[in-house]
Amino acid sequence: MSRRADAATAADRRRVDQAALRAGLWVGLASAAVVAIITVATVAVMIAASRPDRRPPREGGGPGARVIDLDEVAPVALALGVLGVVALAVIAWYAAQRAALPLAEALRVQRAFVADASHELRTPLTTLTSRIQLAQHRAERGGDVSSVLADLRRDAAVMDAALTDLLETAEAAGARDDDRRAVASVASAAHDAASVLAPQAAEAGVTIYVDVAPGLDVGAEGAALTRALIALLDNAVRHSPRGGAVQVTARAAGRRVEIRVVDQGAGITGIDTDRLFERFARSAAPGEGRGFGLGLALVRDIATRFGGSVQVETTSPAGTTFLLTLPARGGGPQG
Repeated sequence: MSRRADAATAADRRRVDQAALRAGLWVGLASAAVVAIITVATVAVMIAASRPDRRPPREGGGPGARVIDLDEVAPVALALGVLGVVALAVIAWYAAQRAALPLAEALRVQRAFVADASHELRTPLTTLTSRIQLAQHRAERGGDVSSVLADLRRDAAVMDAALTDLLETAEAAGARDDDRRAVASVASAAHDAASVLAPQAAEAGVTIYVDVAPGLDVGAEGAALTRALIALLDNAVRHSPRGGAVQVTARAAGRRVEIRVVDQGAGITGIDTDRLFERFARSAAPGEGRGFGLGLALVRDIATRFGGSVQVETTSPAGTTFLLTLPARGGGPQG
């Protein structure tokens, strides 16, 4: 097992132990409180139900002596006991839920990773298949395949980086400690994403333009930023008409960098734009086939992870603009 996997396993064990300790303390304190309340209530009822003892001292009575009628106190004490048992059962149920939270979170992360990984691999694998077919076509005709092999190598590197980032994020169950120090080139990530989508865009008859100045850096991991741009470009290409264009632009805006992906599709209808970034969101418009699936949800997760945001800036029958905003890093060009 790798050192990173060992660290992740140890972190999981610590989370489970801490959850069990918190649940145990909570049960102990809550049970003590319930017992104390029942005891005080029982004593109060006994005192309230008691009456002065009128018997002479020689028969057990005397000044200050009081008599308790069991017929009056016993039903109340029994009811308080039943309430105490019910309260302890509720406490045990709630504590069990709290103790199971780490397991539920682990299952959620596992399901999210499987879904995310399958989605993230779909586009790069399609690209690799297209490039392999192109290489075979050229090789059969005695053509030069060196450029296609170079593209294959680059696409494989992008896929490897994306998988590594997914695995590390899943192991950390979210943001990682080194995310605060991450720096990525927007231009490099945009060109890598455009390269991955190039075969799919060519098949759809869509042209991708990248207009990003070199030296514009953001506070994000390069692999994660590339994943986000691949998802945005994939969405734009799929919903652009044949002969249309998709453009990626970026500019500095104070301490933030605004990255825009613009398509020439028919716009977003049948769904609130805020819901686009939910997993498996679908348009409800009659006859509308635009589905957003996991891609935009992954973009939102990546943006949030690095202190950024993503939104639909504009949408109309002339096209849609997605705005991805991330913290600026370095001294890149200013807008």
